[in-house]
Amino acid sequence: MSQYTVKVKWGKELFSNVEVNTEEEPILFKAQLFALTGVQPERQKVMVKGMTLKDDDWGNVKLKDGVTVLMMGSKEEDVPVEPIEKPLFMEDMNEAELATALDLPAGLHNLGNTCYLNATVQCLKTVPELREALKVFQGGWLESTSPDHSFIPAQSITAALRDLYDNMDKGTSKAPLVLVQMLHLAFPRFAEKTEQGVFQQQDANECWTELIRMLQQKLPPKDNPYALEDDSFKPRSFIEQYFGGMYEVQLKCDDTDEPATFAKEEFLQLSCFISQDVKYLYYGLMSKMQEQIVKMSPKLGENAVYSKTVKITRLPAYLTIQFVRFYYKEKEAINAKILKDVKFTLDFDAYELCSSELQSKLTPMRERFKQYEDSLVEESCNAKTKDKEITKKKKQEPYWFKHDLGSNNSGYYKLQAVLTHRGRSSSSGHYVAWIRQKNDTWMKCDDDVVTAVTSEEILKLSGGGDWHCAYVLLYGPRILEVDDTENDSNDTNTAEAQS
Repeated sequence: MSQYTVKVKWGKELFSNVEVNTEEEPILFKAQLFALTGVQPERQKVMVKGMTLKDDDWGNVKLKDGVTVLMMGSKEEDVPVEPIEKPLFMEDMNEAELATALDLPAGLHNLGNTCYLNATVQCLKTVPELREALKVFQGGWLESTSPDHSFIPAQSITAALRDLYDNMDKGTSKAPLVLVQMLHLAFPRFAEKTEQGVFQQQDANECWTELIRMLQQKLPPKDNPYALEDDSFKPRSFIEQYFGGMYEVQLKCDDTDEPATFAKEEFLQLSCFISQDVKYLYYGLMSKMQEQIVKMSPKLGENAVYSKTVKITRLPAYLTIQFVRFYYKEKEAINAKILKDVKFTLDFDAYELCSSELQSKLTPMRERFKQYEDSLVEESCNAKTKDKEITKKKKQEPYWFKHDLGSNNSGYYKLQAVLTHRGRSSSSGHYVAWIRQKNDTWMKCDDDVVTAVTSEEILKLSGGGDWHCAYVLLYGPRILEVDDTENDSNDTNTAEAQS
């Protein structure tokens, strides 16, 4: 027998003469109960003499005429809807799920004293334009255009870094195996081993410099339709475009009236020299930009004192600053470390380091930043205006000069990455990357261990002890955000073109 007439009890209600056909799947019986009670089948719990009815199988549930079926469940409007995906607690998450939930960047496994490379890779990854340039870079680890598909350092390292970043974007920690192998092939000194057979620790700034040099050879500059033919700065690569600056060097003899000489030099990073008197980043930079040197005077025919003045004539979008913390100790034959505390800031203004000509070009955007900051002060005093401002859309103004893509048009920078060293020499100790994620949230990338930190902890990396000391700083452009309805005639590029 498969046809039965049963009673259904639901809370205080009792439904009699409910027909059931056990040759049909139980879900059809639940559909009948839905018609009677308004309780969705997925919300129903149906029991017969202690046995729970499934959706697709009657199992051991035995029915007979007149038996009472107990149903439990509430209508949809009576209780909150159960989420399709049940909550997942942090302690139950795997590495990939935890990284996604906390929006943590992927870490990098240490393959044996490769923290210097891991820290460099994490810092450079914070440059979105570099990521875009790598994504469109074609080619594999070996040069396909050569007859024997030979190893060409710049090609191999650029392709390996591109692939590593792509893998890191997929989450979880990664082992930079290919990049390490390519680096060792290109620069055998990075493959040197200790007596115990493990890789020796290397200087992170040397690694940074070599990686940038490889990218410089393979990544072409981005096209700028507004570039001027007579522009003195014509980038030959993406790296020169976004990381490269230019100096003007003046030499004036203090002992004769011979005319001053001028020369132009390019740079990919600035150096902060540390002396006993240097307590702040700015003064460490200035110490080599205004100094006296001794050189041969063609007029006197002997050595004379010259005043050397260096001024920046082109600021890059991304400014790299190295603290010159290591010096060679002949007796111990090591690069000893200067542990001195040298303060740096989260915001950096390069205006005073620039030539007067560049300063005049920076002024229009700097004035717009001041106007924006003044408007924020006014709005903070007017609650109604402030409430309205929340709904306004913002747009980002270009941070470069119209005719010079990849430059900085204000002189204002924000710190976005710090590479630190802990230890007493460049060939020992440990390197770590500290990268800004957003606003006040920073990430400490200690190889494959990534944790969140605050800007207060970043400022403690200035040195003065055996804790991590800042070795390389990477500053990115401070970007002005204005109301989307603002008149385009005030555009910075227009102001720059007029200047």
